[in-house]
Amino acid sequence: VQLVESGGGNVRPGGSLRLSCAASGFEFHDWTIGWFRQVPGKEREAISCIIPRHDTTQVADSVKGRATISADNHKNMVYLQLEKLEVEDTAVYYCAADPLRKRACGESQVAPMNWGQGTGVTVSS
Repeated sequence: VQLVESGGGNVRPGGSLRLSCAASGFEFHDWTIGWFRQVPGKEREAISCIIPRHDTTQVADSVKGRATISADNHKNMVYLQLEKLEVEDTAVYYCAADPLRKRACGESQVAPMNWGQGTGVTVSS
């Protein structure tokens, strides 16, 4: 399993970014792919998740209305569009994949099996 994130960077408050996760080595359509973020010294936070085959999605309350997750089933890509970014959105964003939805959506005590290396997002003026 390989997950490679990209698209992070520096952005001003109110700006937007699209994070990408290139996935390979597993049944992309049937697994759940999630986005998490972590700030050093703080707990990892589940942001959003998707099951590509059903286009079923979830978004955390902390980013609801500002984050949209989507999947390209032909390219095995998952995207996280972030809008109206706030300083509090500064974090390293990780893509994770698991055959169990609860794990990939951050609803389990057990973390997802597979992780990317992360992409950093810094929101500052």
